[in-house]
This record gives sequence, C-alpha cells and structure tokens, in this order.
Amino acid sequence: MVGNPLGDEVPDVNRSGRTVSDKRRILIQLDSDPHPSVFDRVAAIDAGAEDLLSYGGVRPEDVQNLIYGAIFTRGPKDLKHTAVFIGGSNVAVGEQMLEAARESFFGPLRVSLMLDANGANTTAAAAVLSARKHHALAGAKALVLGGTGPVGQRVAWLLASEGAEVHVGSRKRERAATVCDAIARVVPSAALIPVAAGSPTEVASALAHISIVIAAGAPGAVLLARAAYDRSQTLQVAVDLNAVPPLGIEGVDSTEAGIDRDGVKCYGAIGVGGTKMKIHKAAVAHLFERNDLVLDALEIYDIGKWLSGSA
Repeated sequence: MVGNPLGDEVPDVNRSGRTVSDKRRILIQLDSDPHPSVFDRVAAIDAGAEDLLSYGGVRPEDVQNLIYGAIFTRGPKDLKHTAVFIGGSNVAVGEQMLEAARESFFGPLRVSLMLDANGANTTAAAAVLSARKHHALAGAKALVLGGTGPVGQRVAWLLASEGAEVHVGSRKRERAATVCDAIARVVPSAALIPVAAGSPTEVASALAHISIVIAAGAPGAVLLARAAYDRSQTLQVAVDLNAVPPLGIEGVDSTEAGIDRDGVKCYGAIGVGGTKMKIHKAAVAHLFERNDLVLDALEIYDIGKWLSGSA
C-alpha cells in the first residue's frame, strides 16, 4: 500500500486564496439510477475531488463514449488527475459498467476506477474490518446471513480471502451454493459452506460453532433472533448491516460499535457507518495518485486495512 492518499504537500494559492493547479482533480460519477446519488457526490467533494461531473441513467453500453471523453482530453502524464466513480442502486449493472470502462482503455490512455454501487464494497469492507478488531479471521468460523445479496457476497468474499471458514446463509441452500462456487473461482483455497437459513430453526442450526456472524439482509428483515445467539456458546462478534427496523439481528441497536453484550461484541449499521465513510473517502482520494487503479471489493478492503494500521 502506498502512502497517505490525501498527500502531504501544501498547495500554492493565489491572492484570492484559491488553489493554483495546472490540472484540477476531476471525478466523473457514472450512476445507473436516473438521478446521481447525492450521498456519493457529497462524499466525493469531501474526499478532495475539485470538479465533479455526474451522469445519471447510465447503461453499460453508454460507458465507452463517456470514458473516451475522459481519456482523450488530457495527456497520459496528466490522466491521474481524472478518475471515474461507478455507483447506483443496481450492483449487477455497476459491475457491467466497470467491465465496460476497463475494456475502453488502451495503451497509456486510462484513468483510475472505483466501483461502489449501492455502497456494497465499502460497507462489506467496513463490516469485515469491524469483526477483525475483535477476532482473528484466519481459521475463524463465520456465518454470513443474507449471503446471496450484493453486500453479503462481498462480505463472504473478503472473509474467505482472509482465510476464514465461511458459512454462506440463504433462504435457499442452492442459492448459497451458487455464491460459494463463484467465490471459490477467485479464491481457490477458500473454505466455503452453503447453508439454509430461511427459518429460525435453520438459523439456529447454522449458528452452531460459529464465532462471527454478519447479517447483510434486506432492510426490515430479522435474520437472527436474540434467543438464537443468546444460546450460542461460541459466538464472539455480531455485525448487523440493516439500519431499518426491525433490525437484522434482534437486540443489536443500529448505533452500537463494539458494545459487549454478554461476551459478544456487537455492531449495528450506523456503528459500522463511520468506518465505511472513512474507507469511502480515502478510496476516492486514492484514485488521484495514479491513472491505472481499479478499486473493487478487495482493493477497497486493503485501503480499509491501511487506514486501520493493519495492512
């Protein structure tokens, strides 16, 4: 990991107090939703983007021409001052947009890219880092509830990359098995176990021998009842990424950040949110260091580890 993405140099200023720079840092926001995310726009400005060009309703087939506009307007040595952020609520479309952007580059004509559609990558990174504060991940038995959703899949991927034994939970075991197969293709050494978690009885069974549970289900869906984890003799960390009542893990408040409940360190969505925002802003700032970065789940997680001093 390279140094501080925000840099240490003090910029020159003119008499009006404005920064003097040959090339301003331009972030191009490509959002699949009709209206580009205000959240992502504010975060980009706070992260140091000096100019923000936001496009909504972007489809994968639109990406090439937008990328050409980015790479043909500056010389290769100045392209590190231009970057692309891919967002929107549809993570699958975001992944297609990322691939379309990568395929648009050639030779030295490229810019750095970041994918965080629906906040999936930064949220997953923050969740795993929260668990990592309290429990070594290598060899840990971790259960991901809602493991077939976009955030859950990334949580499982990151845990597997750290050497955890990952139990991927879904209402249908077949769907969980599909996710396990996909992760195994990119992390061949991963220990992945698909489990059915569609009923309280199935969830209680899946929780046996688990030390880390991360709930990444849909808003308003209770995935883990309080009685189930109260009976656990092995659970040490519980992370709930749902902030909409009723919460995903019953009894874990959305604002909790490492609160100890009878020996279990508990995190709610808002409690994880502070770490997520730090990762998000650092990742955007990092884009302007070079012109060849592609920040997806693993790369964003690495930035989170760097921020926490544990890279």
